Amino acid sequence: MSTEDLKSWPEGVQRIAAALQTQGHLHAPVLLDDAARTAQQAADALGIALGQIAKSIIFRRKADDAAVLVVTSGDRRVDEKKVEALVGKLGRADAAFVKEKTGYSIGGVPPIAHATPSITVIDQDLLRFEEIWAAAGHPHGVFKLSPQDLRRLSGAPLADVVVGSLRLVQTGPAETLAARAALARSGSQDVPSPCIAVCQMNPRTGFCAGCYRTLDEIAQWSAADDAGKRLIWSRIEQRSTEKSS
Repeated sequence: MSTEDLKSWPEGVQRIAAALQTQGHLHAPVLLDDAARTAQQAADALGIALGQIAKSIIFRRKADDAAVLVVTSGDRRVDEKKVEALVGKLGRADAAFVKEKTGYSIGGVPPIAHATPSITVIDQDLLRFEEIWAAAGHPHGVFKLSPQDLRRLSGAPLADVVVGSLRLVQTGPAETLAARAALARSGSQDVPSPCIAVCQMNPRTGFCAGCYRTLDEIAQWSAADDAGKRLIWSRIEQRSTEKSS
């Protein structure tokens, strides 16, 4: 991405591009041909599952008028009571409040680089995916990342903040992997990713110490269909069972 290319982008997208570059993120924003003001519009434009859109929902905290950002999976609905249990009583955030606090208009609010730092919480159900997309400061702008990237870039915690949460956050890596394996077996429309951010290959077994996949299986995952992903999950479960026996 050249400096001249960057200057031709909307100002909000320029800010996000600069923030991502500063933090060493590998994926620069891209501009869609059509506006993607809703998660469904963004998913359709990118040709991905609705759940892979990391949508930004802004609330106003009543106690101090602070902006509360919930970054949630596109196919999930925020449970306001769960968020209030974490941050305090919430009120409605209108368009003027969102613009003032974040520096961006509704429909293009990114999860990072706000004008005033927002209190941020990340929906744990985003862990279902290896690849997600978030707004990049403009209704036409989006950028690619992983749930782990989102945590690193925002510094925000994962939490159960949506209606009907899958409860993927567990007490440790083994429990997290087991929960996702059960979800994969259940026939869920979105097969969860096995990646739990423990990326170290065991030279003896040839499997990742975190997700029990081979390098070939890791490389094949993104392009595999649901049947192929479930086949990989069956191998993961067999390997994890053999390890614990």
